[in-house]
Amino acid sequence: MHHVNETVVYGAHGICRIACIESHNFTGTEKDYYVLKPVGDEKSTIYVCVSNEKAVSQMRAVLSEEEIYQLLRSVPEEPSRWIENKNERNERCRQILNNGDRRELLLMIRALYLHKQQQKKLGKKMHLTDEKYLKDAEKMLHSEFAVVLNISPDQVVSFIQEKIGNKE
Repeated sequence: MHHVNETVVYGAHGICRIACIESHNFTGTEKDYYVLKPVGDEKSTIYVCVSNEKAVSQMRAVLSEEEIYQLLRSVPEEPSRWIENKNERNERCRQILNNGDRRELLLMIRALYLHKQQQKKLGKKMHLTDEKYLKDAEKMLHSEFAVVLNISPDQVVSFIQEKIGNKE
């Protein structure tokens, strides 16, 4: 069970604060809901039914600072994986964004970023769908890193590059 004022990562919505738990009758039956406020967008509200296990399972605890450092230490050892087939790549990117696994997000960001750099060298642009996946993944991961490390989202890329040793 999650608690009021706890900070969580909620699926593709990113970092949210649990503002309260309220009862509502959205579906004809009174049920309890977590009321989530996305960090940086306090005007938005997300309601997650407490009894909906699938929805609640998308609410994950934020990484600790040490977990972020461990994650970044492990990434340079992983080879970059580019999926040539556009449909397979799109499906894999969707899966990673939906699952929210931070390691997979970081590896996906790296693969997309390296592809973008390669396309730039060839005088080409990255496919719009790939660009969207890159931005969505960066938003998810960077917002969490920024909150945990108490830095601005704009500082996250240089922080990651410094820790990974990648200055590309």
